[in-house]
Amino acid sequence: MRQVIIIGSGPAGYTAAIYAARANLEPLVVASSVEAGGELMNTTDVENFPGFPEGIMGPDLMTKMQEQAERFGAEVLYDDVVSLDLDGDLKTVTLGSGAVHQAESIVFATGSAPRKIGIEGESRLSGRGVSYCATCDGFFFREKVIAVVGGGDSAMEEATFLTKFASKVYVIHRRDQLRASKIMQERAFKNDKIEFVWNSDVIDILGDDAVTGVVLENTVDGSRRELPLDGVFVAIGNDPRTHLVHDKLKLTPEGTVWVDGRSSRTSVPGVFAAGDVIDPTYRQAVTAAGSGTVAALDVEHFLAARGEASLPETDAAQIDGLPDAATVGA
Repeated sequence: MRQVIIIGSGPAGYTAAIYAARANLEPLVVASSVEAGGELMNTTDVENFPGFPEGIMGPDLMTKMQEQAERFGAEVLYDDVVSLDLDGDLKTVTLGSGAVHQAESIVFATGSAPRKIGIEGESRLSGRGVSYCATCDGFFFREKVIAVVGGGDSAMEEATFLTKFASKVYVIHRRDQLRASKIMQERAFKNDKIEFVWNSDVIDILGDDAVTGVVLENTVDGSRRELPLDGVFVAIGNDPRTHLVHDKLKLTPEGTVWVDGRSSRTSVPGVFAAGDVIDPTYRQAVTAAGSGTVAALDVEHFLAARGEASLPETDAAQIDGLPDAATVGA
């Protein structure tokens, strides 16, 4: 039995593990068997995480976070949670291997998953020209013509990265202007290999055994045309990974896990949530890391109120909106 189990190994999960481990809570981090490290494992240059003026590769950043957590005593387990029992004082976590762990508290930091277009051909051709990860699959499209669907920062980053391999990259966006930050837009606009296709929805992906093109529908006049392609990279956002807690935790209208104000407390005492799974708005690595800090401090106060841990050195009760030790879990 553990004092705390952390589910998820992105910036939120590992930051929570760092804080919990330094508090001698000996956290167990369930990191996933195939997606350990979260979405940053699929990211190239991370230029906006504090402390790295020259930038850092996403996988390198996550490796450093994991090493820091393990340095203080966190245990990282590469397995997948298949079910949760959150009733009662002891929470039960069942893993894909069949192992069962119990804990007095849970930090739910499962992040988010790439959103799909939801059209014919997408799932059928996934892995055969349809991809959701440029850093994973870009190499396979050397000197090919491909498209990125989306208009945010992720889409611009994917498109810019893919120009290292592809001969041409179309960016297909359903509006006439991008949602991406100015710096990401400028990089894409300046790249000679990138061409923008405005006011267009992808309504079908063509091909039998591999992608051969897409069908586009103009969002202004409804006209349709085919665009020959060798690959399609979908970058239209992410959805929170909440499938494990449907009907167990209260969710928000956006589909994220509900938490009480600025705290990480969910609708179930002893269960805390952090990172993209509670954040439909910002979804940045640094905000996820800060969220993981909050979760770990909340866990410390929760356990202290039960007499299972000492209060953290920094009194989180002094932070506006956070509960004191006597009220956590009440």
